[in-house]
Amino acid sequence: MGEKEFLLTQEGFDNLEKELERLKTEVRYEIADRIKVALGFGDLSENSEYDEAKNAQAANETKIAELEEKVKYAKIIDESEIDTEVVQVGNIVKVHDMEFNEDIEYTIVGSTEVDIINNKISNESPIGKALLGKRKNNIVEVQAPAGIIKLKILAITK
Repeated sequence: MGEKEFLLTQEGFDNLEKELERLKTEVRYEIADRIKVALGFGDLSENSEYDEAKNAQAANETKIAELEEKVKYAKIIDESEIDTEVVQVGNIVKVHDMEFNEDIEYTIVGSTEVDIINNKISNESPIGKALLGKRKNNIVEVQAPAGIIKLKILAITK
């Protein structure tokens, strides 16, 4: 990874640190125990438990390295500086989908905090990019796989 800045809310940063700590402690110990048990089974050339545990160890170490990078280059969004005049990371944006005639609320977050189920979308996603910098009553067009989506911004809040 390069030196990319990762935008995070304080909550997102705290969650990232908690997950990193869990991977470095609990998960590492669990995997070490699995390796120890698998070594007790003897011949490593035909020991699938050992192979699985070593693969889990490699995946865990990769995830730890990724999270350490994100923590290192994290830029925490100062919520007191979040404006509600124009859409920016940290805002909750209520939009009206003009094709389906429905209102949707999105929270614009950094790429590491995306949670589609709770409508937390990345500032790097097509909708997030289209909304950034726009104002209430602006209409944005988003190129989506299914075609162009037209959204009217109804409200911008924190």
